[in-house]
Amino acid sequence: MRGRPVLTALSALALLFLLGPILLVVAIAFSSGDTVEFPPPGLSGKWFTKALSYQPFQEALATSALVAAGATALALLVGIPAALAIQRRRFPGRKAVEALFLSPAIVPELVLGFALFQQLMVTLRITALGALLIGHTVLLLPYAVRVTGASLAMADPALEEAGRGLGAGPLRTFLHITLPVMTPGIVSAAVLSFLTSFNNVPLSLLLNGPGVSTLPVEMLHYVEFSFDPVVAAVSTLLLAATVLVALVTERLVGFNKVFSK
Repeated sequence: MRGRPVLTALSALALLFLLGPILLVVAIAFSSGDTVEFPPPGLSGKWFTKALSYQPFQEALATSALVAAGATALALLVGIPAALAIQRRRFPGRKAVEALFLSPAIVPELVLGFALFQQLMVTLRITALGALLIGHTVLLLPYAVRVTGASLAMADPALEEAGRGLGAGPLRTFLHITLPVMTPGIVSAAVLSFLTSFNNVPLSLLLNGPGVSTLPVEMLHYVEFSFDPVVAAVSTLLLAATVLVALVTERLVGFNKVFSK
């Protein structure tokens, strides 16, 4: 940006504003001190060892992985047929149906979580794990419908019509023509859904129960009583895992194939 000092300065400030908190957390994670302080008095990896060996975090990690994987699978099972119907069918109320599936992305998560808590845990007496699974599935439906629908919208419907015209049945047309076209969107939706569910706090905070807690909620409980850099170490590990998953997905599928429109 030579010759544009103001624009360069504003861009640098924006990058600092976005990346500053992340770099601060990473720096604290490698601190050799016993409390959260910046700049750190020295460098050490002891907090990563403690974070990985802390049993409540291990149990919460297993719960988060289970809920995220289950909710992602359920959201895709519902969202893929919904995306197909919305993109390939014309029926009364199609826009209303699409808006219904996308509404969890608009409603504040605290409102959605409180409503699900009242219906699932208070009225229906569903366990905390079941409520988390259902709640996260509802939360992820917009990703499943919107992202898979975006990849389907970029495909030429004439390909499917040609397949049917050559004698392929609906199932064969879907497996050999429609599904390959939707694969980048399905993979992208799965990755985005899993990461969204795994890192969710508001919904998980309202739907957890005794002995059932996700990792972000357990981290929140930990900082209420402790002031060491353990949570910074966990956050750094999660950040590294998220970046790795995003890079691998981009390399294998390419998000630009889905979001180019």
